[in-house]
Amino acid sequence: MSKITFVEFEQVMSCDLSKKSDPSIEIWFRVDGCVNYQDSWLGKMIDKNTKNDVFWFGLVADGSEAYDYDSFEAFINTKIFYGSRSLKEVWDAISIISLGGGTVDEMLEYFLER
Repeated sequence: MSKITFVEFEQVMSCDLSKKSDPSIEIWFRVDGCVNYQDSWLGKMIDKNTKNDVFWFGLVADGSEAYDYDSFEAFINTKIFYGSRSLKEVWDAISIISLGGGTVDEMLEYFLER
C-alpha cells in the first residue's frame, strides 16, 4: 500500500481521459483504522452520452455506499465517510492499494506523464 499527497491525487484526477487509451481511472484504497472501508474504490470515467467526466465511489462491497458526482469539487467535499467526513477530510488516512490496475509508482508516471 502507498500514500500520495492530496495534490498528487488532484493531479491524477484532473488527467484528460480523452487522451488515454483507457478512458477511466480506478483507485482501490482503504481507510486506515476503519473496518468499514478496507476494500473501497473511487475513480473517474467519461459518460458515454454526455462526454462529461463522472467521479465515483464504491465504498463497500454490497453497493450500499456508491456515489456518482458531476464535479470534482462535490466529489472531494461531500461528507460520505462515516456520514460526516469528506474525502478531503479523511485523505491522510487513505492508503492506496492499486492505482489504475498497477502500482502507485508506475501509474503516477502514466497519469502525470512524468
